[in-house]
Amino acid sequence: QVQLAESGGGLVQAGGSLRLSCVASGRTFSTYGMGWFRQAPGKEREFVAGITRSGGSSDYADSVKGRSTISRDNAKNTVYLQMNSLKPEDTAVYYCAADWRTRVGVTTTPSRYDYWGQGTQVTVSS
Repeated sequence: QVQLAESGGGLVQAGGSLRLSCVASGRTFSTYGMGWFRQAPGKEREFVAGITRSGGSSDYADSVKGRSTISRDNAKNTVYLQMNSLKPEDTAVYYCAADWRTRVGVTTTPSRYDYWGQGTQVTVSS
């Protein structure tokens, strides 16, 4: 079992920045890939960013590419999502998730992730 706890969400004006954190407990953190997803009201959960077990490779949704950076600190069992130049359309609940099965690269499919956090709300005002 893996427990994931997100933090760092909040209310920010358009153009601002936030850094989300997700702390994992349970199994060895470095043995699974990590992803960030988001879900806005009335919309499906969508991939935002993902990072491989070692942190050597990452992937981003087109909507956040160039504005966001995912990183991880395996010594601290933590994955981060730095978001800059935030837009009102970034408003959503953000979830981190852990992927046990993918051996190479980053998967963007929510169903491939085995464990999920409770989410943290990000609201961007115009």
